[in-house]
Amino acid sequence: MAETTHPEPNYIGVFWWLLILTILEIAVVYTPIAKMVIAVMLVTLAVTKAALVAMYFMHLKFERRTLALVALSPFVLCVFLILMLTPDIFPH
Repeated sequence: MAETTHPEPNYIGVFWWLLILTILEIAVVYTPIAKMVIAVMLVTLAVTKAALVAMYFMHLKFERRTLALVALSPFVLCVFLILMLTPDIFPH
């Protein structure tokens, strides 16, 4: 197979984005808002950080779409499982 080359990722730029997102996570914890809103914001920030790490440090950004779909499928299944179990977590 022929190797395809891709441009070198800007690792320092990704580091700064991860640092900013981490600082935002710490700031969210200390904001006086509802616990559920804090949880949603923290999960969103964590998923964003995980996506950055997977795309750049694991080089998934430069892979084929099928590999990206394989990497994304556990996340979709996790969300599906959480939504299916929500009635059991919060019964009437």
